[in-house]
Amino acid sequence: MVKVTWLGHSAFQIETKRYTFLIDPWIDGNPVSPYKNYTEIKKADFVFVTHDHADHGLDDAIRICKNTNAIFIGVFELAEFSGEKGCRFLGGNIGGEIKKDDVKIYFTQAIHSSSIAAPCGFIVNTPEVTFYHTGDTAFYSDMEYLPKLYEIDIMMVPICSNYMMGITEAAWATEKVKPKYVIPCHFNTIPTLNSNPEHFREKANLFSQVEILRYGEEKSFEF
Repeated sequence: MVKVTWLGHSAFQIETKRYTFLIDPWIDGNPVSPYKNYTEIKKADFVFVTHDHADHGLDDAIRICKNTNAIFIGVFELAEFSGEKGCRFLGGNIGGEIKKDDVKIYFTQAIHSSSIAAPCGFIVNTPEVTFYHTGDTAFYSDMEYLPKLYEIDIMMVPICSNYMMGITEAAWATEKVKPKYVIPCHFNTIPTLNSNPEHFREKANLFSQVEILRYGEEKSFEF
C-alpha cells in the first residue's frame, strides 16, 4: 500500500511501508497546506526540492531535514547548500542516478529557472512504487524516453501554465510517460495560477488514470 497526500501547490507526501518522502514541501506561506508549521511533520526519510523558488519549500525542506534527520535530495549545488545549513544530503545532476539503500533516484530535466543550479524533476524507484515528479517544467518531447528507464506508477505534473506546462502540454507529457496514474498539481494556490483540473482529466484520461486530489487529501494505491 502506497499513500500519496497532496500538500497543496507542488508539494506531496508519499508513504510506503518503509519510507516517507516529501517533495517541494512548501508550508510557510502556503495558503492551502494542511500543515501550518514544519514541526507538525514528525517523520521524513527523504526530502526532495526541485528548485529554489520560494513556492517550492527550500527553507521548509531544510528545517524538516534538520528536525527529522531526513536526507535532503537535490541538484548538487542545491544539495550542498542544504549541507551548509546543517542537513544530511545527497546531490546528483540531470541525467544521472543516485542510490541510497533500496531507493534509486533519477534526475530529470526541467525547463524552468532557478537561482541555485538547474531546476529538475525526480523519478524515484522503490521496491513498492516508482513515482515521477516533473518539477516546474515546460513540455519536452524527450519525456517519451523516461518509461524506457522505469515503468512509472504515479506521475505528478503541473497544469497551471504561465510559468510551466498548462493543461494541454501536461496531457502531452502524460501521453509520453504513460504512468498508471497521474496527479495534477501547481494550480489554484496563487491567484495568477488558475486552472481547472477537470479539463486536464478530459485530455489526459486517454493515456492514464487521472486522480484529482483536494488539498490535504490522502489517496491509497496498490500495485
